[in-house]
Amino acid sequence: MTSSPLPSEAALPPLAPPAAEAPAGNNLFPVFLKLEKFRVLVVGGGAVGLEKLAAILGNSPATAVTVVSETFLPGIVLLAEQHPQLQLRHHAYTHVDLVGHDIIFVATDNPVLNRGIKAHAADLGLLCNVADTPDECDFYLGSIVQKGDLKIAISTNGKSPTVAKRLRAVLADALPNELQEVLQHMTIIRGKLAGDFANKVKSLNAVTAELAGGPAYESPAAKRWRKIATASLLAFAGMLVFNILSYYVTWDQVWGVASNARMFYIFVAIGFGAQLIDGLLGMGYGVVTAISLMSINIAPAAVSASIHTAEMFASGASGYHHYRFGNVNKKLFKVLLIPGVLGAITGAYLLSRFGETYGAYVKPLLAVYLLLLGLRILTKAFSKPGKGRTKHKKLGLLAAAGGFLDSFGGGGWGPLVTSTLIAGGRTPQYVIGSVSVTEFFVTFASAVTFFATIGITHWQIILGLVVGGIAAAPFAARLAGRIPTRWMFVGVGLMVIVWSLWALRRLFM
Repeated sequence: MTSSPLPSEAALPPLAPPAAEAPAGNNLFPVFLKLEKFRVLVVGGGAVGLEKLAAILGNSPATAVTVVSETFLPGIVLLAEQHPQLQLRHHAYTHVDLVGHDIIFVATDNPVLNRGIKAHAADLGLLCNVADTPDECDFYLGSIVQKGDLKIAISTNGKSPTVAKRLRAVLADALPNELQEVLQHMTIIRGKLAGDFANKVKSLNAVTAELAGGPAYESPAAKRWRKIATASLLAFAGMLVFNILSYYVTWDQVWGVASNARMFYIFVAIGFGAQLIDGLLGMGYGVVTAISLMSINIAPAAVSASIHTAEMFASGASGYHHYRFGNVNKKLFKVLLIPGVLGAITGAYLLSRFGETYGAYVKPLLAVYLLLLGLRILTKAFSKPGKGRTKHKKLGLLAAAGGFLDSFGGGGWGPLVTSTLIAGGRTPQYVIGSVSVTEFFVTFASAVTFFATIGITHWQIILGLVVGGIAAAPFAARLAGRIPTRWMFVGVGLMVIVWSLWALRRLFM
């Protein structure tokens, strides 16, 4: 009897690929549930049950939840009054309570009862979370960071809830509240994209390129109109500057600037340093330039006139770069703009009519207020994250006061407006960017009022400050989004204190 030949190796069916080994570490599958579509049971009416219930309703307020316990903490009763879909059952647990539910949270203080509930749930094929017993859990609850529609869940694989809470605090402090606006904008952009999936991805990459450090996306029509608008603005600015210079500056003065190059470069360095600080912290241009210029024996009158004029150009460059780098909250800018400009015009006009006599009375009061505010900002920098920012109901009044004091008192827009908003808990990066953009219009209104009433001189100082300020503007705007929030608070607080002490020095001299 002959045996049948063995099949050749080529004729054998292909072997199934070996199962991939699970990577070491956290192998949990992350998922976000629409919990309101499920029926949830919580067993336990104590502190742990309240914690689980708060997490459920805090993230999914419309979820139908049943709580079973012989006793309930007042906090659970209060939640039941606030949420009609929350039902309380006053009796000891029985396995019948599991019927009709999809997800179970076990939160009693009896380990034996907890294991029994878990076994009943497993028999019925129900997902179960057992408090403080990771091995008995089918799933874990992560620490949640939420900014509007953005939600981030943190899991340590059940190893350390404390670490998860610490990470949550760090992310909650680091992520700005303005992310909600970003998500709303992305939703609108996604709805406007046309073409197949590949084209949509390509267009979305172009739109978001600036976030990754690349060039921002612009449609051809938008790019053409941007060039036209830029050219028109430059032409208008050139005509304005030429007219002003031809009225106030003679050719002899221009020659004097060119022949005294050493002092000119000193003014450039002062303008660079002052604008770097101002663009980074949202304040400080006036105090830095005033201290620096007076230290080289420049007359106080020349200092004041030079600062007001040069700051118009420096703040314009700073505001442009803050806008370019995405540091501007448009809603905040719109609220501050008109009141700030009106306050600046009023302050400049009154100062030109009544001199500096009354400004000397206003500035010490502002300085005392800012000294206390600076101390508060420093305290906030090293305190634990709070529940959120303070809502300012009178931003227009704040902007008007800042614009008025900046013109009438010789400075105060940045220290007053920026420090007040930051002390209230707003994100420093967006406060500084928005206030810096508004500052251009405030200083422009102030400078034009001064031009029309008292004129201007000292162009060598002004030109040096302008050149240095414009050169520093892009560096300051870029750094404003890179420095950690805590150190931004520290920088703002110290600058406010320095400004207030500098303003108060005259009371003791």
